[in-house]
Amino acid sequence: MTTKAPADIRPNRKGWLKPYLAGTWQLYAMMLIPIAYIICFKYLPMKGIIIAFKKYVPFGGRSMWEMDWVGLQWFQEAFRDSLFWKSLANTLILNLGDLLFGFPFPIFLAIFLNELRSNKVRKTTQLALYLPNFLSWVIIAGISQQVFATGGLVNNVVTALGGEAVPFLSNTTWWRFVYWFMGIWQSAGYSLIIYLAALMSNDPSLSEAAYIDGATRLQRIWHVTVPQIMPTISTLLIMQVGKVVSISFDRPFMMRNALVTDAAEVISTFVYNKGLAGGRFDYAAAVGLFQSVVGIVLILIANHASKKMGQEGII
Repeated sequence: MTTKAPADIRPNRKGWLKPYLAGTWQLYAMMLIPIAYIICFKYLPMKGIIIAFKKYVPFGGRSMWEMDWVGLQWFQEAFRDSLFWKSLANTLILNLGDLLFGFPFPIFLAIFLNELRSNKVRKTTQLALYLPNFLSWVIIAGISQQVFATGGLVNNVVTALGGEAVPFLSNTTWWRFVYWFMGIWQSAGYSLIIYLAALMSNDPSLSEAAYIDGATRLQRIWHVTVPQIMPTISTLLIMQVGKVVSISFDRPFMMRNALVTDAAEVISTFVYNKGLAGGRFDYAAAVGLFQSVVGIVLILIANHASKKMGQEGII
């Protein structure tokens, strides 16, 4: 007895694009603006990297393609500059402090808020923590002056209790702790929303099963809740590690003062003072390219380490 071959039941894929776009073209239209922004302000400026290898004169009458090549001269000059290495060391110290103190804080905070039973308290706390994200570092630097200066709020309380005023803003060590504290206060709310969104997607049945098995709340958090948000944690950690040698300009520039210059001179202010303020755009481009290359290498290393530990990574 011969059996009849089954008919091809695969759907016909011809002409699928038009009906697909009929229901989704609005989403693609919304993507046009961010894609245009990325192309215009992220990819097209990459051609300016070439000035890191040329003697660039902004008003020389020639385009950057016609200017003389200098090879690695600007990189060699930067590597011979002791101020560059000092700025790099300060950048690493401040960024590693942000990573050590600032990265875990929103994770703990998100888990704490997720365990609260009162939605009103949770939403109020979340709003209060997210509001500082809208403040510029000019305002935050002014707040830090009012709170941590010699005659500020904290020192007034300390002296009123019989203690001595603490040099928060004039001692380099104390200034770093103020820098990290204000950074946590400003950015924790944004990361908190990401972790809360990740916690909302957790499977509650796993926690209920652990509760039935006799697990305490702390055990359920450590063995059930945290592993479910570990992909989000690893992704954000990889991105944070990639920024270890890069630092924003406004935060250290606005929070520093003449007494803590040794600790507050970072790569971004070094590039501003040496490169942009002095009109040496080629030198500034070389230092910026160095930061980008090192950042990419760190991301690849962190991504590889994340995969070795069982996480998906970002690449």
